[in-house]
Amino acid sequence: MSTPFYVSPQQAMADRAEYARKGIARGRSLVVLQYADGIVFVGENPSRALHKFSEIYDRIGFAAAGKYNEYENLRIGGVRYADLRGYTYDRGDVTARGLANVYAQTLGTIFSSVGEKPYEVELVVAEVGETPEADQIYRLPHDGSIVDEHGSVAVGGNAETISSYLDQRHRDGMTLAEALRLAVQSLSRDTNGSEREIPAERLEVAVLDRTRPQKRKFRRITGARLSRLLAEGSGDTTAQSSTEDDSEE
Repeated sequence: MSTPFYVSPQQAMADRAEYARKGIARGRSLVVLQYADGIVFVGENPSRALHKFSEIYDRIGFAAAGKYNEYENLRIGGVRYADLRGYTYDRGDVTARGLANVYAQTLGTIFSSVGEKPYEVELVVAEVGETPEADQIYRLPHDGSIVDEHGSVAVGGNAETISSYLDQRHRDGMTLAEALRLAVQSLSRDTNGSEREIPAERLEVAVLDRTRPQKRKFRRITGARLSRLLAEGSGDTTAQSSTEDDSEE
């Protein structure tokens, strides 16, 4: 009778972590930044149907990098949790911190389970407050840990290089156009230091806008509005204005 091959728990966890990190690294990066009036989500995404960013609840947004089917399941679970808690208690009881804890438990359980592979996803849960100081941004890696972020955060394939770039250039009180331009510049940087151009039609952009009068603060920015903001951020004063409004969810 053959003896089963032994793998130490430490080595098994290290192998699972490496597997998840490699899967996440194959996906496109995305960034989440605070600006004066809220929080902006920016990522390179050629698909108009498979979104990286979504609304979870009134003031809460969701961003994810990695395998789409896995983070879409998590997004749907988050929406159900938020709706149930808001209906059972109060809408104000639905918070990004509570949602991050739910996601952390789910990811941690899957990561430590022997019977299934770890999720190849990295999440960001953000909540816009009444003031910039009240904004909350949480990053959740594949192992279910929670990282409280401030100012800016990057996840996905080239996250380390992008995070370093953002840390040096992001500042409090930026306008939406300035934050959007900085986000695009950071996403355009490759690991070897070279830069490439990302056209507006390949960008997915959404914001949590604290200045909106309605309870739902999430909206997508597309089309002429996106092009105009990119032009403003680059200092191009020749960009023509458009009457096209932002698309909303």
